Amino acid sequence: MASDPHAYIPQVAGQPKKPHACIVTIFGASGDLTQRKLIPALYNLALEKRLPERFAVVGYARSEMADAAFRDKMREAVKEFSRTGLQEDAWEQFAKTLYYVRGGYDDAHGFEKLKRFIEGFDRGSRVLPARIFYLATPPDAYAQLIECIAKAGLAPMETDAEARARVVIEKPFGTDLQTARELNRRIHESLDERQIYRIDHYLGKETVQNIMVFRFANAVFEPIWNRRYVDHVQITAAETVGVENRGGYYEQAGVVRDMFQNHLLQLLCLTAMEPPVGLDADSVRDEKGKLLKSVRPVVAEEVATAAVRGQYGPGRMDGQEFPGYRQEAGVAKNSANVTYAAIRFFIDNWRWEGVPFYLRSGKRLAKRLTEIAIQFKRPPLLLFKSHAVDEVNPNVLVMRIQPDEGVSLMFEVKPPGHDMVIRPLSLDFSYEEAFGSSPPEAYEALLEDCIEGDSTLFTRHDWVELAWSLMDPIIQVWHLSKPRNFPNYEAGSWGPKEADDFMQRDGRRWRRP
Repeated sequence: MASDPHAYIPQVAGQPKKPHACIVTIFGASGDLTQRKLIPALYNLALEKRLPERFAVVGYARSEMADAAFRDKMREAVKEFSRTGLQEDAWEQFAKTLYYVRGGYDDAHGFEKLKRFIEGFDRGSRVLPARIFYLATPPDAYAQLIECIAKAGLAPMETDAEARARVVIEKPFGTDLQTARELNRRIHESLDERQIYRIDHYLGKETVQNIMVFRFANAVFEPIWNRRYVDHVQITAAETVGVENRGGYYEQAGVVRDMFQNHLLQLLCLTAMEPPVGLDADSVRDEKGKLLKSVRPVVAEEVATAAVRGQYGPGRMDGQEFPGYRQEAGVAKNSANVTYAAIRFFIDNWRWEGVPFYLRSGKRLAKRLTEIAIQFKRPPLLLFKSHAVDEVNPNVLVMRIQPDEGVSLMFEVKPPGHDMVIRPLSLDFSYEEAFGSSPPEAYEALLEDCIEGDSTLFTRHDWVELAWSLMDPIIQVWHLSKPRNFPNYEAGSWGPKEADDFMQRDGRRWRRP
C-alpha cells in the first residue's frame, strides 16, 4: 500500500460547496457492486469536478491485491460500466485516489491497517475529513462490520446532523419485520441514526427526485391531486430479465422482498405524501413515514382478493427462447417462489380515502420500465350523447422513471373534420430531449449526497420497519398456501391472467405501455 493517499481534484466555481476532504472505504471492494456501480459513479463525479478537493477511496476485501492491481481492475470496470466512458487523462488523476487494504470482515489486524491509513489521510487536512464506510457486502455481514468499525474507533457515535463518520448500507435491510428490527437494534448500539445511510438506488434516479418538484412547484396539479379527481394510481416496475445468476438469492427473496418493500413503497410515498414543511432530510422523511402509517394493511384474510402472485414459465422474447424460472440455475425444480406480484393498497387519510393504489412488479415481462400512472376520473358523457361518441378516455398523467425518463399527459382532442370524433393525444416531456443528455446514474447522486451529509434520499429506520409491517402478512400467507398453478405466465408477457382478472373485478385494466 502506498504511503501517501493525498490527491487533489480542483473545484469548479459556482458549484455547491463540498467538504474540504473525504475518504470513502468500500467493504467488499472486489465484488460486483463495486465494479459495476460504485467506482464508475465516483469516477464520473471526479470527471465532472463534483468531489471534494482532497479525496481518497480505500478498497477493503479479503483478496490479496496491491494498490496497482486494484487500480488496474477498477480501470477495466470504468471502461465497461461508466456512462461517460474512459477518458485517459481523467482516469490518471482519479486512479491516484484509489488504494487497497486486505482484511477480513472480523479481522482485527485488517481493521488496524485500515485505521492507520485513514488517520494518515486525516493528518493531511486543514479540517477533519468526512469518513464514508460503504458496505458493498452480503447483508448478513452488515451488523458485524458496523460493530467492528465502531470497535476499531473508525466511526465514533455522533448525534449531530452533520456527523463526520457515515455508514452506507445496501438493501435488503432485513428479510422481515423481526430481522429488520434486530438489525436496527444492533446498529444503534454502535451508531446514531444520523450516521446511517440506508441506500435505495431508485431514490437517486433523476425522475424520482423530480416527483416532489413536479407536484409541489406546479400549482396546476395540487388542486386535482386527491380523491375528488383521481380514479386510481398504477405504479409499475417491470423487468425483461430473469433472475440471471442470482437464482440462489432470489429463491430466498422473491419479488415482494426484492421490489415492493423498498422501491415500490418509496414511489408510493413520493406520489401520495403531503407537502413537507421543508426539503431538509427530516421534514421529507417525516412525511414519508406519516404516509406509510396511513396505508391500510392487507390482513391475512384479504390477501386472496387484494393481491395476485405469479411465476414465469418458458417463453419467447425478441425472437429468442427463454427458460422458465424453475429451469434457472440455483432454483428448485418445484419452486413456489413468486416472480410477479400485484397488490392493491388503500390510503386511509383525507386526501386519498377510497382511491386504490395498484403496485405491480415482475421478472421476464414484456417491457423494461418503471412508471407512475395517475388516472383521473372520466368526465360525464351527457354532452356527447347525441354525437355517437362511444367513449371518452380518462386523462392519465405518467411519470416515467426508466428507461426513457420523462412525463406525459394523455388528454382528449377532436381531429379536424365535420364529424364529432374524439381521440387521445399525449403531451410528452423527455429529459434527454429537454436537457440534451441522459440523467446521471442514481449512484452518483446518492454518493454525492452522502459525501455532503445530506440524508434526504436515504431511508430512516422507522420507514424500514413500517414497510416490512405492510409486506409481512402477504409474504406469510403466500408462504403457507403454496400455489397450484405455477408457472402461470409466459416469459415475454405482461404477467398472469389472474392479474388481469383482478383489475377487471374492480372495473379497471392494467396499462400496457
